[in-house]
Amino acid sequence: MSALEIGRPRKKFAPGPGLLYAILALLVLGGGYFLVPRFEWHRPEIKIVPDADAIGVAPLEIAVSEQGRGLKSFTAILSSGGTEHSLVSEQYDQPVMDKKFAVSLAKVTGLKEGPAVLRVTARDRSWWNFFRGNEAVVQKNITIDITPPTLELVADDRYINFGGVGVIVYKPSTDTVSSGVKIANYFFPGYKGQIKEHPDHYIVFFAHPYNVAETEKASLLATDKAGNTREMKLAYELKNVKYKKSTIRIDDNFIQQKVAPLLNDVAARQASAKDIFIKVNKGLRKENEDKIRSITEKETPTILWHDAFSQLSNSKVEANFADARTYVYNDEPIDSAYHLGYDLSVTKHYPAEAANSGTVAFVGDLGIYGNTVIIDHGLGLFTLYGHLSSIDVKVGDQLKQRQVIGKTGETGLAAGDHLHFGVYLHGLAVLPVEWWDQKWINDNVQPKLNGSADETAEARNEARPTRKVARKHKR
Repeated sequence: MSALEIGRPRKKFAPGPGLLYAILALLVLGGGYFLVPRFEWHRPEIKIVPDADAIGVAPLEIAVSEQGRGLKSFTAILSSGGTEHSLVSEQYDQPVMDKKFAVSLAKVTGLKEGPAVLRVTARDRSWWNFFRGNEAVVQKNITIDITPPTLELVADDRYINFGGVGVIVYKPSTDTVSSGVKIANYFFPGYKGQIKEHPDHYIVFFAHPYNVAETEKASLLATDKAGNTREMKLAYELKNVKYKKSTIRIDDNFIQQKVAPLLNDVAARQASAKDIFIKVNKGLRKENEDKIRSITEKETPTILWHDAFSQLSNSKVEANFADARTYVYNDEPIDSAYHLGYDLSVTKHYPAEAANSGTVAFVGDLGIYGNTVIIDHGLGLFTLYGHLSSIDVKVGDQLKQRQVIGKTGETGLAAGDHLHFGVYLHGLAVLPVEWWDQKWINDNVQPKLNGSADETAEARNEARPTRKVARKHKR
């Protein structure tokens, strides 16, 4: 230390401008990290299902979701006839991100039909808007309608084959937006404008499915835009309730020659013969049936066919519809499946014919069914032609009855040359044989299309059961 430095007062530390700016920036960032999320400005989202201008007794679902600080309160108020009805009113002490409410007007006392206003309000816990939070409001002018539509059964079907099709004609009230027949998990829609001289009448082709208990009965349903539903139980006698059960033995040669090639996964082909068969018969079969269902659930709202459908010329029924098959390998039952069609045999590479007029809906490889054609006949009715060796039509082609669509073969899971023929109604496989029967068409379908199915005709049908399906039991 020099003599000049002795006795000089020591300088105090003074932060420079850079450090002050850095501290200030940290304070701003810290404050922003703490405050910005609390001042978020995104409103909660409200969704009302169904989003209709009329509300009935069917439950109304109100859903609210929050992406920020969580919900603080939620209310739903219905104003009708000068009276306010509180449907939902909730306050939340802790943040809630999502809530759903099922609101039933049937439980609201004193509610009258007519115009009303539904007001739904949700508020979040944000400090935005002077600490009041973000508010979302949905207000709808609606009509309260708690009266279900009416149904008049014009012509019914007294006798239906188990797994087969029934036909009814009905007249719903004008406020009906959807109608048809429901049984178990199956629904068959009705079609307007198909009945001669009665354009306001509906016709519906429905099935008693092969896989639904014979004790279960179908119902005619009509639903209006407010969600109100009228249900009418149908009365019919179920005929021919027994289906065949069969056992099919398979061996290594069949699995290697016919089954394994259907697997696209090379590794899967290296599994045991038993596992290969199960993967195809269960897994691939389900994929194929799902594909068929997706094609045959599509609707053409007009009828494209006329009179009875044609059985393949000179053919013999070798395997029947809804046979419950058990597959046996090395004396062990390893799998089972329903056979959903007829196997028709003639000679090798025999010309396959369209069973009736219609439009080609599908052409291509369909796994266990091999080369396949599916034809749309309108009103939810389709026919399927499988195991073809060649195909002579394309999607969209308009076909006439008995027009050649290809040649029979043994593609897919076929043990020999034949045609697999299936009939589908709104995605469900149904009994094919009655569609070959002109008498069944004349007795059960044509009078209803002509608008001539009256009470006298129904009385005759009740006194005289429909002809039993003899071909159904042929082998």
